[in-house]
Amino acid sequence: MQFRPTDTELLEEIASLLEERIIGAVGPDLRHEVRVAANLVRILQRQADLQTAALVREKASLAGILGWDGTVTELRLALDKRLRRASGDDPEVWAVLVTIARDDVAIAKPGYDAWEGE
Repeated sequence: MQFRPTDTELLEEIASLLEERIIGAVGPDLRHEVRVAANLVRILQRQADLQTAALVREKASLAGILGWDGTVTELRLALDKRLRRASGDDPEVWAVLVTIARDDVAIAKPGYDAWEGE
């Protein structure tokens, strides 16, 4: 059973309060700090919404290219070792790294995760 309000709902309310009410009630010397606080709350909100699915994708992707399963930490360490030994580009590894990076960016800076450049 999920109790209400959820973590995401609480974070939404805090961010909205900071952005809509607090920012106008403080002097110019504090507005930047209030904007930063609101942005940090939004990051935490996206993290609460997106991180579990991102870690599941990362674990499955890493296990797929490495050929064995383990914890995300174990798989990351194994990929690190593989990358240090590699000579040349591996398109399969590159695709996994891009997917992991996109998931991270979707939390930290949404919109940039859709970038299609090289």
